[in-house]
Amino acid sequence: MQLKQIRIGELIAPNNVFLAPLAGYTNYPFRRLCKGYGAGLCYTEMVSAKGLKYGSDNTAELLYTQENEGVCAAQIFGSEPAIMRAACEHEKLAPFPVVDINMGCPVPKIYKNGEGSALLENPVLAEKIVQECVKSGKIITVKFRIGVREGEYFAAEFAKRMAGAGARLLTVHGRTREKFYAGDVHFEEIAAAKAGVDVPVLANGGVFSVADAENLLEKTGADGVMVARAALFDPQIFCDLTGRARESKLAMFEKQLKWTEQVFDERFTTVFMRKMAAFYVKGERGAAAAKERLFRAQTPSEVLDIARVLWGD
Repeated sequence: MQLKQIRIGELIAPNNVFLAPLAGYTNYPFRRLCKGYGAGLCYTEMVSAKGLKYGSDNTAELLYTQENEGVCAAQIFGSEPAIMRAACEHEKLAPFPVVDINMGCPVPKIYKNGEGSALLENPVLAEKIVQECVKSGKIITVKFRIGVREGEYFAAEFAKRMAGAGARLLTVHGRTREKFYAGDVHFEEIAAAKAGVDVPVLANGGVFSVADAENLLEKTGADGVMVARAALFDPQIFCDLTGRARESKLAMFEKQLKWTEQVFDERFTTVFMRKMAAFYVKGERGAAAAKERLFRAQTPSEVLDIARVLWGD
């Protein structure tokens, strides 16, 4: 695919292939892995603005980073403009020059609380949130869906509002809240959003290969793509998208496990890396049996032993 730099306010991302925020997965070691494979910008898991305000320990974990990660974006969610601005100004977000506002999460708990994709139905409030967050001095971006229900699309109008409120980059997931992560991507809605604003627009949805990314860019005119679930199954998709050489699956896994152990305790590392191995083994011969062995593993070393059997020479 055609790579190019993306300007996000005063920041220039080296390429136009980004890693999406993925709840439960885009922690520091995983982001570091994907960035090493070529991702132009990586996002944290979505973080509650209220969690930041009230000092949630879990929130602090979600925002863990190190200087060697380089530039990274944080994603926050909430529905109260003042609290969202306070979150942007919180010391825990100091390492992140870019703050993305989640206006696309379809999860019922988030939606029913008036957050995430619920903000699509309240564009005036969504504008106020962006306007307040901009006052923090952070570079503000917004990730949103094309609508809430099938047949009721308004991506172009919403994009204009967000850009007008001060967002410096928009990511448009080409599905409605109703569809969650399934169904066709509505290319025309992403294209309409792109045509209506003068800030960069990333297309999101259905990118599992270079061909998918090229098709999405061709049909939407977007400036780049954001990769989500595909990265969970294969972080080295960023190698393919950016023309880098792949390494062995075992080398990848050993690296990720080592970095995870350096940051998290043994229990978290074991559980997290079991989940990652289950993603990586999908589609391989004997995958079901391998998953059974993985989920019986009780330590990181046991998980690594299984990975060496699966992917060693």
